Amino acid sequence: MFFIRWSTFMFGLMVMGLGIALMVHAELGGAPWDVLHIGLTNHFGLTVGTWSILMGFVVLSLTALIMKSWPQIGAFLNMLFLGLFIDLFLWLIPVPTHILFQYAMMITGILIIGYGIGIYIAPGCGAGPRDSLMLALQIKTGWKVQHVRVLMEVVVLTIGWLLGGTVFIGTLIFCFGIGSVVGVTLPHCKRIYDSILKRGKKDEDFNEGSLRTHYHDGIS
Repeated sequence: MFFIRWSTFMFGLMVMGLGIALMVHAELGGAPWDVLHIGLTNHFGLTVGTWSILMGFVVLSLTALIMKSWPQIGAFLNMLFLGLFIDLFLWLIPVPTHILFQYAMMITGILIIGYGIGIYIAPGCGAGPRDSLMLALQIKTGWKVQHVRVLMEVVVLTIGWLLGGTVFIGTLIFCFGIGSVVGVTLPHCKRIYDSILKRGKKDEDFNEGSLRTHYHDGIS
């Protein structure tokens, strides 16, 4: 089940990268961390995906210092591949030329991000860099998770806005809507993943699966 678990995780990161790229190209405001990445790109160059990787490395380093332990391998893979997928889709997807296409791209991006989150979380390969920091701060401060998350998002959004990142209606819709979207997509993706995992186990284990005509012991 190793292959199913990690391929699902990687597919989820790819889906998230697609959703983020759609929101960036819509130019109607992004998620707080993406506002920061866009602001850094506008100020210092490099790509949005590259800044996603660099900031992920900073966040993981901070998390390691707080917890005095190395984050899970899934956090490192999240940091690296999400940035690569973002840049890939930013390169592949054209920038919309009409406001209606911008809004359609923004809404679609938010929905796709929601499913990406659900898909990558379902196999339980580890939290991403930002979520790892959130959990570390929650453990050290004793604050509620939602309070830590809100504080992180406000700080990041403010810095991104000061650097020239795009803050607009898409930012508000994402901040207030992504929780509801993930509330639907996460259990849906988890059910699908568990179903695939169960089917895979039956196919690998003769004793668990039903008898099929193509099962044989190699004797003619």
